[in-house]
Amino acid sequence: PSYNKILVFQFAADSAVLNKISLDYLAARGVTYLFPVQAKTFQPIYDGKDLIAQARTGTGKTFSFAIPLTEKLQSVTQDERRGRSPKVLVLVPTRELAIQVARDFKNLTKKLSVACFYGGTPYKAQFDLLKIGIDILVGTPGRIKDHIENSKLDLSNVKHVVLDEVDHMLDMGFAEQVEEILGFAYKKGSENKPQTLLFSATCPRWVYDVAKKYMKDEYEQVDLIGKKTQRTATTVEHLAIQCRSSQRAEVLGDIIQVYSGSRGRTIVFCETKKEANELALNSSLKQDAQSLHGDIPQKQREITLKGFRNGVFEVLIATNVAARGLDIPEVDLVIQCSPPKDVDSYIHRSGRTGRAGRTGICICFYQRREEDLLKQVEQKAGITFKRIGVPSATDIIKASSNDAIPPFAIDYFRQSARELIAEKGAVDALAAALAHISGASSIQQRSFLNSTAGFVTMVLKCSIEMRTMSYAWRGLKEQLGEEVDDKISAMRFLKGKMGVCFDIPVNELNHIQERWQDTRRWQLTVAKELPELEELPQEASRAPARFGDGGFKRNGKFNSGSWGQRFNKSSS
Repeated sequence: PSYNKILVFQFAADSAVLNKISLDYLAARGVTYLFPVQAKTFQPIYDGKDLIAQARTGTGKTFSFAIPLTEKLQSVTQDERRGRSPKVLVLVPTRELAIQVARDFKNLTKKLSVACFYGGTPYKAQFDLLKIGIDILVGTPGRIKDHIENSKLDLSNVKHVVLDEVDHMLDMGFAEQVEEILGFAYKKGSENKPQTLLFSATCPRWVYDVAKKYMKDEYEQVDLIGKKTQRTATTVEHLAIQCRSSQRAEVLGDIIQVYSGSRGRTIVFCETKKEANELALNSSLKQDAQSLHGDIPQKQREITLKGFRNGVFEVLIATNVAARGLDIPEVDLVIQCSPPKDVDSYIHRSGRTGRAGRTGICICFYQRREEDLLKQVEQKAGITFKRIGVPSATDIIKASSNDAIPPFAIDYFRQSARELIAEKGAVDALAAALAHISGASSIQQRSFLNSTAGFVTMVLKCSIEMRTMSYAWRGLKEQLGEEVDDKISAMRFLKGKMGVCFDIPVNELNHIQERWQDTRRWQLTVAKELPELEELPQEASRAPARFGDGGFKRNGKFNSGSWGQRFNKSSS
């Protein structure tokens, strides 16, 4: 309901232009509704008007131009001559997006010839298509420019030009190539310019200025974001987990298990190709995973994407090359290994989940020193991250148990189950089976504060507001003695300063619980999740890790060889 979706068949009846082939194709894909960007842009595009459209990622921008352009071309007498030059040119920034857009066009029409040109593939097959004749050409700027310069591609008859992900193409080095290509399609001084359509999730003001160079004076503008503060998809929940880079690989498998399950699909975004390869091969990752980045040959990239789309493996670990344009409609979880410095990158990456009205989760890892970057993403994207801890041992066991029982296989194992129960007893037999099926040979307890293995987070609540942490230290030492100074680390105020939370080594938990007695003033418990924390002062967030990380001791010193010292030295 929040999308104000319009029934396809209702729209077809009102517009009287959608043909049966298009309707059947949309129905076969389970598309019963048009999203706002599709409904609002259909008539202007069909009527031949220039248009700039901005809408959130995952709201169906490809169909917004593919459906009306296909209908428009099929409404007139077809040119079936060999060697005919394209009527529609669609420029996109990545090979993956080119393949997706071309596939949508091909599925919408059997009458029109659709070609997809991109780098990394042989020229001969593309030359053969040009000799046969093309109606709709989808491609990346580099390969299209090559064909023009080699006098193989004629754009003089192009009637419709689409720039998809326009901000990305006119930025980051694509601008010159795009303008050279458009120079062949737009005749100087001619009133008979091609229809120009610009689509993107992010559209800064300067993009409009550049775009106007190629558009008619009067153009339609469809802006489904406008001055709304939230620029990401409204169906995505944004979570943030503090985690050191050295801990990511081990934490990753647990997070995917809890938030996506063994059968859900997850995309993990990394900054570098090296990191993507290392994560995909890391033995700590329980799920089947493959990497996707620019060094992988094009043919293998297509096989990888097809495998991910078809459920052959559950986790795709990619660099930013995969962030734009991928249409994999049932991605349950997106994980970003660090907050991107470019907020638009976060918008596009998080947009891989929560698509076409589905709900999704995006989790962003950050280190202590990246807190400011995280806040920058919040401010510019208009979102609020919910800070959470890594999944607890209980969460992991529960998720593994839920995933471990494939209903279709139960009948095959009934006899073995009876024998195992007779041997071990029902509870032990089931526990052993669940542990084996889920792959949970061992489960490490981790800090909710920074994901460090071997630590447990505790919450100390106070009946009054505390002005300084020294008050909490005094309360702890009254019962646990001066030696507790060496065991507690990463202390932080709870929201409202009515308590603190901190980490202790797992092997110290029983000793502390045995000695501690709750009072009217103090209550000490083991945290089941990350509590809401008081924000650190701005100056503290820039301080050296041993102070700003909350591991600061009351006397300002660290004892040599203590847990606190070793923990805090590595916290940055």
